Formats: sequence, structure tokens, C-alpha cells
Amino acid sequence: MSHVFLIGSTGGVGSRLIPKLIAAGHTVTGLHRKAEQAETLQEAGAKPHLGDIIEMTAEDLTAASAGCDVLVFSAGAAGSGPERTTAIDGGGVIKMMDAARANGIKRVYLVSVFPDARRDAERKEGFEHYMRTKRMADNALAATDLDWVILRPGTLETEEGEGHVNAGLAIPYGTVARGNVAAFLAELIDRPEIRHEIIELTDGEVPVKEAVAARVRG
Repeated sequence: MSHVFLIGSTGGVGSRLIPKLIAAGHTVTGLHRKAEQAETLQEAGAKPHLGDIIEMTAEDLTAASAGCDVLVFSAGAAGSGPERTTAIDGGGVIKMMDAARANGIKRVYLVSVFPDARRDAERKEGFEHYMRTKRMADNALAATDLDWVILRPGTLETEEGEGHVNAGLAIPYGTVARGNVAAFLAELIDRPEIRHEIIELTDGEVPVKEAVAARVRG
């Protein structure tokens, strides 16, 4: 079993991912920026680590994730402004990559964004900056020799989901329940042979376990 360090542990995906990882036998350390969030993480079975990914240095993140063997980044600025987008969705991923290298952690999972997101809507600079930043982070991670997986979910919905998805290298754009994203991530973490993959994800008809198994090459 793995010791997973989760950046974004209190978000809509991260908070759903923790109990799935714990149930599978993994140990989870969850990064959180508000002291009052520690109790919720403990109740979910995770070890809380107080820290703000914006304020933390790569060295801080290296120290926080020491002893872990999997890093998961599911944090996001959530429309709180371009500066925070740059610092979290961009800078946070770079810090994670640096911490992975410093700690000798090979396995890294990044929750990104579906490239077709809101392409049919009015173009607003804040969202376009978000898309550019996400793309930059994807590019940077994919250029490393880490055992990375980049997951690009469609438009996130609050629901837990039915446990059925559509996953592939290039699929039609759609929505996806946060619970389904968490379930897919949990299954990915149990399949370390899946690496160097960029996977698009929406709700669909295939059970999550089968959808993940289909991504195994060879």
C-alpha cells in the first residue's frame, strides 16, 4: 500500500478521494490551509498537514511530503482571481514536481482540465488565463521523467456520481460528477503500471474499475 500526499484534500474531489484511499488500505496525508479543517481530515482517516500551497516553498512541500510515495494535486483557485490561479494551478504544480524529485517520489497524479471546457461560451480573460495556466502545468509535468498521470475531467458537478464514466485519450466533452473523478483517481492509484498518460474523463456508461483497467497498455 502507498502513502499518498494529497494537495487539495478539502476540495470537492480531494475530500471524496480520502475515504476511498483509506478503504483501499492506503495512508493519506492531507494538506489543508485552515486550522479548523484538521478535525474533518482526521475523522476521514487522513493525517492533516497545515500549510498554504501559495505560501509554501518547494522546500516546505518537500519536508511535508517526506516519507510519502505518491503525490496527488487536486487543488485549484476556483475562480478566485488570476494571481491565485497562477500561484496555485501553476506554481503549486511546479512546487509539487520539485518536492517529488527531492524526495525521490516517482508517482504523481495531477487533476487538470478538459481542453474543450467552455469553448462555446463567451471568452473571458480570467478563464482564459486559467486554461493557459493549466496547460502550462500539464506541459511542465509531462516533460519530466516522473511516473505522472494527468487527468482532465469535464465540467465538474457536485454529485457523487453513479460510478460509471467515459475515459480515454480524446473523448467528447461533457460533465462529470466529482465523486466519479475521485473514484477514478483512487483506482488509478491502485494501478501504478498506468503512467505517462493524459486521460480525459466524463460521466458515462463504463464502471470506473473497468475504465481504469482499459488504460493499461499491453
